[in-house]
Amino acid sequence: MKSLKELEFLRSALQSDSDIFPNEKFLEWIKQKNQDVTVKITEVPFKELRKWRVEEQTGNLVHETGKFFSIEGIQVETDFGNVNSWTQPIINQAEIGFLGIIVKKINGILHFLMQAKIEPGNINVVQLSPTLQATKSNYSQVHKGKKPLYLEYFNGENKVEVIVDQLQSEQGARFLKKRNRNIIVEISEDIELYDNFCWVTLGQIKEFIKNDNIVNMDTRTVISCIQYGSYTSSTINFHSAILGEKTINKKERALLHSILTNDVALNSIDNIISWLTGLKSHYELNVKQIPLNTVDNWVNDGTSIYHIQNKYFKVIGVNVEISNREVASWDQPIIRPAQEGVIAFITKEIQGVYHFLVQAKLEAGNFDIVELAPTVQCLTGNYRKGLNSYKVPFIDTVLNASEDQVWYSSFQSEEGGRFYHEQNRNMIVEVGDDFPVEVPTNYSWMTLNQLYDFIRFNNYLNISARSLLSAIRYKL
Repeated sequence: MKSLKELEFLRSALQSDSDIFPNEKFLEWIKQKNQDVTVKITEVPFKELRKWRVEEQTGNLVHETGKFFSIEGIQVETDFGNVNSWTQPIINQAEIGFLGIIVKKINGILHFLMQAKIEPGNINVVQLSPTLQATKSNYSQVHKGKKPLYLEYFNGENKVEVIVDQLQSEQGARFLKKRNRNIIVEISEDIELYDNFCWVTLGQIKEFIKNDNIVNMDTRTVISCIQYGSYTSSTINFHSAILGEKTINKKERALLHSILTNDVALNSIDNIISWLTGLKSHYELNVKQIPLNTVDNWVNDGTSIYHIQNKYFKVIGVNVEISNREVASWDQPIIRPAQEGVIAFITKEIQGVYHFLVQAKLEAGNFDIVELAPTVQCLTGNYRKGLNSYKVPFIDTVLNASEDQVWYSSFQSEEGGRFYHEQNRNMIVEVGDDFPVEVPTNYSWMTLNQLYDFIRFNNYLNISARSLLSAIRYKL
């Protein structure tokens, strides 16, 4: 991405409202979309799922076409972390789907074409989604439904300028090596604005992320891939003018340094790469696909697949009726969580620059053993004191943070096409001088500029880390 384009994205990120579609009008629009659509989600036994079946020999849940996805079992062996061996159900969805956003400069500011989309697992029905959000089975119309709108801007049919094009991983604890194509394309011509679509700035999207469950997971992962450029410290004064103020406060300067500078960091990029390489070389992750009916400590009672201690999640079957989808009615398995989780970054000002504490986290579905994750990521286990299987590092720092330490806190949904009413509290917590710079061997301090740099390469930052990065607003 050229520096001019990076600058345009930064300007769009700072536009927290727009004359094209003001925030107040947007919230009314989302509310109206919720009222207009008819949605009915009914839990049904597995044997009643249309076009799905439980394989007699394996117990796997599969679609009759062999497409879409399946629920299978895996056996995991690793020497990393507190638990070294387990079996579990997992979603096997080998297809690579599109998560795509069209951008266009309107009145001198980049605007993003977003969709009010409903997924069967959404908590609040309608959420702000990318222009195109489709699995390969969907956009190739295996379901015999309509072709997704605006597909021609992402599959090579229409001429566009590609700004972002990356394969990024999905939830490694739930998907087996699942990736989606995160893509942003720019157009200059006018295009038809279909019902359920709107133009908003990047800053507006970030503003909406402050609210619970309005911006979906797929939007958050796509906008996290945007680059804002790398500059030396001497150029920061120039870029501070972008903020629209002659002066910026100390915290805003430290944040701007974290976003834009590549020469003020506790750890160099080379050292971080060496740290990650060392962990991947030292530890092993062996994952073997096994029949679902041989997974230990999990039970299939015909209506759900659940852990004998009612931990982690359940697999249930649902009948879906949504009036404005390409297909109005279908059945599918879906994952229901046992409880909400916590996803949090700890941030600390080091040498005048905000650094974020990342962990190298192993999950069963990872492509390459570990990925960079938030400081705290508790999705499927119970993090509550007295109920957790093991102590979660830094969880007390996050949960006991004072109000003035919390930059950001809201509930955000996981992807509603596969996860039913799953939300996790997303947080960013600032710590002071009393928090040590020295951290455990599987943790490292990184600036935002370094994190954005790693996002450019596939499968470095996990989806939870990308989700949190998308929420960072560039004025404190």
